[in-house]
Amino acid sequence: MSRRTTIELTWIEGRIERWLRFGRIVQETIKSRSVRVVGVDPGGIFAFIRWAANDYGTVESRIDILQAVRPGERYSTAPFVTPGGVSLLRLSGWPKVEAVLLCIDQIEAENIPPEDACPDHWRHVHNRLSCNLGPRRYTPFRHDAWLKRRALAA
Repeated sequence: MSRRTTIELTWIEGRIERWLRFGRIVQETIKSRSVRVVGVDPGGIFAFIRWAANDYGTVESRIDILQAVRPGERYSTAPFVTPGGVSLLRLSGWPKVEAVLLCIDQIEAENIPPEDACPDHWRHVHNRLSCNLGPRRYTPFRHDAWLKRRALAA
């Protein structure tokens, strides 16, 4: 198994759009004008959005927030992600995808990179939106608490 998680991104305007909303890309390979493959280091968190349409409208609207798998770690598979990742959030349907994008915007408004946010926050967002409830805000205070917990665990 390669140490990096790779994600195949495709952009065919108005038909197929697979892109990263956030994540630290450490490797990139361009396969064609509309397809590229990016790599994320083990432990990195990224948001992968998949959208597709046909002549009648949207047929797919999904978001996955995954943590890149470390060697020997269990993981979930996701389309176009090799080998897969630890699933922190997986939602489909435009209203829920849009709600996640708003959560990401809120975190960025606090000057916190979303890929540095506590993984448990993304699980919280998944659970709340799955039940049609609003998630709690991710504040600098919560982020500082996460950084201190992570430092103690190291």
